[in-house]
Amino acid sequence: MTETKTVFLVDDDQGMRDSMALILELAGYRVKTFASATDFLDGFSPDEHGCLLLDQRMPEMSGLDLQQVLAERGCPLPIIFLSAFGDVPTTVRAIQGGAMDFLEKPASPEILIQRIDAALEEDRKRREEAATENDILQRFRQLTPRENEVLLLTTQGLTNKDIARQLGISPRTVENHRARMMEKMQASNLADLCRMAATCLSHANGR
Repeated sequence: MTETKTVFLVDDDQGMRDSMALILELAGYRVKTFASATDFLDGFSPDEHGCLLLDQRMPEMSGLDLQQVLAERGCPLPIIFLSAFGDVPTTVRAIQGGAMDFLEKPASPEILIQRIDAALEEDRKRREEAATENDILQRFRQLTPRENEVLLLTTQGLTNKDIARQLGISPRTVENHRARMMEKMQASNLADLCRMAATCLSHANGR
């Protein structure tokens, strides 16, 4: 756990917020509390790392509604629901929406801390994967249209001669385009290139 990782606690019950914040701060976490989902949306920056400890039943906007808003915004923050009114349909909807856990109040501090540590580790992994994906996309954007075509055909298993015939250019020209494309993508081999191409395709399809 690092100082940049924060537990964001959203609960409309001030007594619950205060007691939970005390428990978590004593456990060594940095805690930010919010009285409503709206307050959280107003005060949260996507650059902040951590996890969200979220009540379900709140005025104006429920925890599930906030979860949906964050998903629509592409926010990678892991969510742990903590509610006194958990039921099977609500729990299923939360988990299907990407929540890491749905705990009933009062949750034991030991279990809560265990879940928070897992959520913080998940946040680290998600942001690391996002950074890697962004790096690959930046490399991909450096390709010329012809290098892009060579990449696509190469990852489809075509040889240089096959690509040359399909594009109407010489095999030697294909080799040159392929060499520059591999260098720009920083791909060490075909398998590496295929993994990168899959990342680009997933992004293009709005994964």
